Amino acid sequence: MVREAGAGRGQRRAARRHLNPSLQAPSDRILSTREPGGEQGGRIFFSSAGRSLEDEDEVRLTTVGIDIGSSTSHLVFSRLVLERTDTRYVVAERTVLWESEIALTPYSGDDTIDAVALGRFIEQQYAAAGLGMDDVDTGALILTGVAVRRKNGRAIGDIFSAQAGRLVAVSAGDALEATLAAFGSGAAARSRAEAKRVMNVDIGGGTTKVAVCERGSVVEQTAIDVGARVVAFDALGRVARLEEPGRRLAQEAGAPLEVGALPPEGAVDRIIALMTERLFEVITKPTLSSQTSAFLRLDPLKNEREPDIVTVSGGVAAYFYEPNAPAFGDLGPALARAIKRRLDSWGPRIEAPAQAIRATVIGASQYTIQVSGSTIFVSPAETLPLRNIPVLAPELPLSADVVDEGAIAAAIGRALRRLELTQGDQPVALWYSFSGSASFSRLQAFVKGVVSALSRHLARGQPLILVGNNDIGGLIGIHCVEEARIKNPIVSIDGVSLRDLDHIDIGALLPVSGAVPVVVKSLVFPT
Repeated sequence: MVREAGAGRGQRRAARRHLNPSLQAPSDRILSTREPGGEQGGRIFFSSAGRSLEDEDEVRLTTVGIDIGSSTSHLVFSRLVLERTDTRYVVAERTVLWESEIALTPYSGDDTIDAVALGRFIEQQYAAAGLGMDDVDTGALILTGVAVRRKNGRAIGDIFSAQAGRLVAVSAGDALEATLAAFGSGAAARSRAEAKRVMNVDIGGGTTKVAVCERGSVVEQTAIDVGARVVAFDALGRVARLEEPGRRLAQEAGAPLEVGALPPEGAVDRIIALMTERLFEVITKPTLSSQTSAFLRLDPLKNEREPDIVTVSGGVAAYFYEPNAPAFGDLGPALARAIKRRLDSWGPRIEAPAQAIRATVIGASQYTIQVSGSTIFVSPAETLPLRNIPVLAPELPLSADVVDEGAIAAAIGRALRRLELTQGDQPVALWYSFSGSASFSRLQAFVKGVVSALSRHLARGQPLILVGNNDIGGLIGIHCVEEARIKNPIVSIDGVSLRDLDHIDIGALLPVSGAVPVVVKSLVFPT
């Protein structure tokens, strides 16, 4: 492969024009230019008819983030500019194109999201932004907090993922939400810029997500059933909605609540005091009480040392930084005041986030997407897009000089059994890290081990989906076809980092670069 590391963008373009000023590929798959008419001075991988090698250094994507939350729903459209470094793409620029209005999440019943009203709202926001469904390249739809637990939560996600753009992921799960809020609020970026330990506390309608950031990354995260709308009231002050965490808190406070009835005197204050105490135990204590542990939705924080900086995002943050913001008949204003008093007396520096209520949706729009390298192989092209593919990320023995195909097959087999994916009735994506030389014998052993482990999947016609973090996807894909003679559809991409329990969507080929967008997500729909 042509090595261009260290060259500037203009130099890289000139080098590619010198190699072949008009390379084109058949449209049905990604090929190595070792094939007739392709090779001039080295090996290049390319991926689509009419591809401009001069323009492939830069990819521009229009993305959408859709946040359907316990209390509110909103959208953000962004523009991502990705630049190629050698054979992989990195995000060089993120720009918000348009922010929707913030609407109360519509419910047609206590346990049901109003899909018709929600769809109408989303359509209106696309129109207001001047964008059509086909204008969106990729993005993520996030059901957050209590919205995930609604009876039709998953159905809502499936409906809108099919309608809201070319590749919009349905994502739900506290860990993902905590991560998105950390990035969308600017906490992760602040931890890198200031070389500080930054904690972001994202307080929503049904849950609070906590993420601790260092050096630009999330190093710890947790979530707890503390939120503004675990109890909500009508215009007369009667209880209009009561979530299970709110019911438990009310009982613990000695003030049981009933829908349709006025709360007992002092009940709301006692519930807010309990919620604040639970939250502060989570963000400050290394060991939690059994009462607080019962409200946790993820593993607790280690809390080995205090953060240097704390930021607060989420819907409740509106009252944290703007005390006179409009109220919506819930605990938001009072909860914000109680938490602010505790934070002010804690010790770490309190800073306003880059985004408060929009932190998660900004994160969904700008931080869920990876783009593969340009050294990839897809055959046939119609195999893509793929949605909701579970990821296997076993520890594969790929560093030895001689690759043991039996050990490869055994490791993949263990991962399949661990994740209960042995039946072959759905496709899986195998993530690997290939080190050392890409010699014929090493590639052959790796591919044979993979084929052996996934034999049941291949026999059932599932595509072979291989995802690497090294620039070797094209070589492995070609080996699967030319040497292993695999007849199944093949998707072999690289430049992507994954782990066990991830799910991914792989989009259709980007027409200019021939790379593909990959959305990594967590599908956690409680039953």
